[in-house]
Order: sequence, then C-alpha cells, then structure tokens
Amino acid sequence: MGSLMKIAIGSDHAGFAYKEKIREHLGKKGIEVVDFGAYSTESVDYPVYVRPVARAVADGRFDRGIVLGGSGNGEAIVANRVKGVRCGLCWNEEVARLNRKHNNGNVLSLGERLIDLETALKIVDTWLETDFEGGRHEQRIRMIDEA
Repeated sequence: MGSLMKIAIGSDHAGFAYKEKIREHLGKKGIEVVDFGAYSTESVDYPVYVRPVARAVADGRFDRGIVLGGSGNGEAIVANRVKGVRCGLCWNEEVARLNRKHNNGNVLSLGERLIDLETALKIVDTWLETDFEGGRHEQRIRMIDEA
C-alpha cells in the first residue's frame, strides 16, 4: 500500500460509519481515497452510490474500490453488474486474501452490521496488500470477464 494507490469508496446509510473510519484509516497510510457517498446515516438507495464506484474502477480511474452496506450483499450485486468488476463480499481476512489471490478482486464489499470495525479494517488492509497470484487463475478471470 502506498501513496500511488487510488481507492474509490461508497456506501449506503448502513455502511456510512465504517466508510468514514476506513477513509480515515487509509488516509493515515498515504492512500488517496475518493468518497462517492453516501454522506450521512439518512436512508438512501445503495445503487446510487455503489454503481459509480464500480464504474470508476472498471474505467481505470481508480486502482480499486470499496463498497459498504448493512450486509454488503446488495452492494456486491450492484458492483458485479458492471463489466470488468470482480467484487467480493468479504467477512474475514482469509476470504479477502483469496478474493485478491484467486479472483483478482478489484472491488471489496463489506457489511457493517455483520463484522466489527477492527475486523473490517484488517480485511481492508489484507485485501489491499495481497497481490493476484496469476497462473492458473488468469484463464478463469478471462472467462469471468467474457460473460
């Protein structure tokens, strides 16, 4: 991780608190984070904030994206509807590591209501620090992207 990495982040109201903490956490590490909203805990429709994050990553304007909600499920679904996005819903560090190593995940989805903040921050760090393994996984990624 470092100053050259650029992360897009977005959430709905249920993921707002963790989004703010993650932005702060990554900023302290010198990572540029651009916030796509939401900007409060007032109820909103998550596709409004998640789809722009996914598009920004797919378009190459950001290295990776992070999306958050109550469970993270809806956010992952929305992100994965954008061609070129491989969003993984991660609930622990091992799932995050495998999302990067095997799936070359470029968007991370987290559920604020399902994991504690300490775990969420560890997942983010693991996900950002893990490289794609390549090799046998490259063909699978091509097959995903052809769909």
